[in-house]
Amino acid sequence: MPRLNVPPDSGGAAPLIRRRYPEKRKNGAWKVAYADFVTALMSLFIVLWLMSASAGVKKSVQGYFKDPKAYSRRLGAGRADSGESLRVDHQNVHDALKRVEEALRRVPEFRTIQQNVLFTVTGEGLRIDLLETEKGMFFMTGSSVPTPAGEHLVNFLASELRKMPNEFVIEGHTDAQPFRNAVPSTLYGNWELAADRANSARRLLQGNGVDPKQIAEVRGFADRRPLNSANLNDPRNRRVSLVVKFADLGE
Repeated sequence: MPRLNVPPDSGGAAPLIRRRYPEKRKNGAWKVAYADFVTALMSLFIVLWLMSASAGVKKSVQGYFKDPKAYSRRLGAGRADSGESLRVDHQNVHDALKRVEEALRRVPEFRTIQQNVLFTVTGEGLRIDLLETEKGMFFMTGSSVPTPAGEHLVNFLASELRKMPNEFVIEGHTDAQPFRNAVPSTLYGNWELAADRANSARRLLQGNGVDPKQIAEVRGFADRRPLNSANLNDPRNRRVSLVVKFADLGE
C-alpha cells in the first residue's frame, strides 16, 4: 500500500482562509432627527412663554414680526457700551418704568429710601421724583451738595438712563420756607437752591455716562410747583425730578 506523503511545512493542518468584509459606513441620520426634536421642543417653550407673557411683551413681539426694521428703529440703537437700549415712547413707557424700578430694587439701600422715590407718567414723559425728608435725604439741608445716599442713587439712575436714547429734563423744587435773612436782590434763596440742586444732579448724571446732548433742560421752580399744595412747607415739596421725555415729543 503506498504511503501518503504530507508536505513538511504544512504541519498537517488545513490552510486558514481569512475573509475581508467591507467596512460599515457610519450613519448620521440620528443627528437630523435629534435636531428636529430639539427645534420642536424649543418652539413649544416659546409658545408656552408667549401664552403667559404680558400684553406689552406680546405687542412687542407682534410689532417686530410685522416690521422688524421699523421696530428696531423705534427702539433705538443706544450707546455702544450701554447694554440693551430702550427708547421710551407713549406705547412702552410702563415697561420702562418697570425696568427702572426693578433695577433700583437691586440697590441694597433702596428699601430704606423707596418711600421717597416717586414714579409717575405725565404728558411729558416718565418722571422720577427724589423727595426730601426734614433732615435732608438726598441733599444737605439748605445746600446743593448731595448726601452720600443721594449721590449713590443718582449715579445708579445714570447707569440705567444712559441706556435710553431719550432726552432728559432735570428739575429742582423747594418748599415755601424762606432762607434766614434772605433779601431777593442780594442773598441766596429758594430760586437759587432749586436751580443749583438740579444742576448738581445734571453733573452727576453726565459724570456717570449720560450724554450731555441728551440733557434738554435744567429747570428751577423754587416753591411754585409744590407736590403737596395743602402744606407748602412739607419737606416732600423739596425734591429733584428727572424726566425722561417721550421720544415722539423730542422728534
